Amino acid sequence: MKNQKMNENSRYLALVILEKVENNQSFSNVVLNETIKKQSLSKEDVAFLTELVYGVIQNKLKLDFQLEPFIKKQKKIEGWVRQLLRLSLYQMTLLDKIPTHAVVDEAVQIAKFKGHKGIAGFVNGVLRSIDRKGVRSVDEITDPIEKLSVSYSYPTWIIQLLVEEVGIEETTKIVDSLSSRAKVSLRVNTHLKSVDDVMSQLHAEGYQTEKSKVSDSGLISQNGLPVRSSLFTDGVITVQDESSMLVAEALQVKPDEVILDACAAPGGKTTHIATFLDNTSGGKVVALDLHEKKIKKVTENAVRLGLKDVIETHVMDARNSADHFDSESFDKILIDAPCSGLGLMRRKPDIRYQKQLNDIIALQKVQLDIITSVAPLLKKGGRLIYSTCTITKRENDDVIQAFLKTHKDFQIEPVYTNREDLKAEDDDFLHLYPHYHNTDGFFIASLKKIDK
Repeated sequence: MKNQKMNENSRYLALVILEKVENNQSFSNVVLNETIKKQSLSKEDVAFLTELVYGVIQNKLKLDFQLEPFIKKQKKIEGWVRQLLRLSLYQMTLLDKIPTHAVVDEAVQIAKFKGHKGIAGFVNGVLRSIDRKGVRSVDEITDPIEKLSVSYSYPTWIIQLLVEEVGIEETTKIVDSLSSRAKVSLRVNTHLKSVDDVMSQLHAEGYQTEKSKVSDSGLISQNGLPVRSSLFTDGVITVQDESSMLVAEALQVKPDEVILDACAAPGGKTTHIATFLDNTSGGKVVALDLHEKKIKKVTENAVRLGLKDVIETHVMDARNSADHFDSESFDKILIDAPCSGLGLMRRKPDIRYQKQLNDIIALQKVQLDIITSVAPLLKKGGRLIYSTCTITKRENDDVIQAFLKTHKDFQIEPVYTNREDLKAEDDDFLHLYPHYHNTDGFFIASLKKIDK
């Protein structure tokens, strides 16, 4: 195949993307979007390419388990060859509509193009052997942790940690839920337009939506991302997961309040908070982030959504915030803390291979440092919301409990939400595991500052 023709081949492009993700620890969604922008692909080819990339990443450990008997005699296999075998096996075993001979033929052509005849022969032999003999079943695995790890392609440390925290039954439900496709959710600025009016306009523009069962401001798009709609450009709708919409709700924002968003980028929660504020009454949200590039993103979102008059941005490490703001100067504080992001694994499947248990231990310290640093900035009687997009109690419950041990002027209060079925658990925390409502995994704790 000529170079130009190969660069239009979805399977070859998927291989290139998978190499970058694994070798450079790049985020799959970023590399995929960059590739789609560069290439002239049909809508069908884009859909197939997306399916291949996410499908292989989501099933990598299972594919390796199935491949192992067929390649164990080979002394050394180059990384791209292993990726090509994974890619081909995924199509053969988990995609129904593709004939095996077509998968094998394409793999051989790619192997010749990228390698040489020897590699092409090896790839051909492995795939034809798999076609004849079939792959082994995960039921051969007797250890329950390993079996769950291989079945759903999660590193054993993640499975072990979740099992320790919530038990094997809940862990199975979590990883099974994270294997499904992520929803496209939109937040409606209800101060500009009602949810019903937005649904009607989107319907007229060809978008089918349904109301969120999690947030009163949320919509689920069932056929694409309506970023070309005037509703998006005019700031009436923005893309945000349903679970994170609950943060502004939990803060119970009043129009005249001054609120600190300590870890603000990219600004979804900042702008949501801002919709409840009134500049003429003195209301504003002060948004901090460590990186200038990320603060620019917050500002861009604020401008698009018409909320710049109530949003003040600063490039700042939240751990140094007490050096820049007076004590007890904020009515409410949000800490959407940096975390492992394990609640996003449906949306970003590669996260599971890029994190280690040591990362979570290191993040615990950062999270505790941030909440400890900003706590003095909250007025007495004020509310502090701590949230993360992860599902580990080590980054959530444990951080809050550690903070409370040294801060007797704070106490846990139930997380406020409009939805009865989302009420906080007996510990007053809100754990949104992915299988509860098919959202990102999320955690919210609400703390009130009291007189000692």
